[in-house]
Amino acid sequence: MAAVAALHSEFQSLQAHILAISTDSVYSHKIFTQVSPSASQVSYPLVSDRTQAISRQYRIMNPRTGAAFRGTFIIDPDGRITTKLVYPLEVGRNAHEILRILQGIQYGRNTGEGVPANWMPGDPGIERNPDNIGRI
Repeated sequence: MAAVAALHSEFQSLQAHILAISTDSVYSHKIFTQVSPSASQVSYPLVSDRTQAISRQYRIMNPRTGAAFRGTFIIDPDGRITTKLVYPLEVGRNAHEILRILQGIQYGRNTGEGVPANWMPGDPGIERNPDNIGRI
């Protein structure tokens, strides 16, 4: 959450809206933002999913623990999920990679080109031409 908060202005420049959703209570969120130096930097909504309805609908509930797995969803302006990342409990998110994915999605939509592996903003895309499959 903190790394995303550090890049929040970059996400906003891409017209992205960020929500942090957890099965923790609103009271836990309040205390967390008061005592955690990194969480105090969060300027986007923290949503409590105490009923687990959101976590269940997005299929990230861990039935063994009763808490949600860490997940990241990119939802396009039409309300479709374009990206779903679910992280192992031992691994945190990479906010820079989430930002790069969003930039790549937007690049592809704006240019009609594909985004190759390891693409970074400013790099060229790939023409989407079925005749080139296996040639490039």
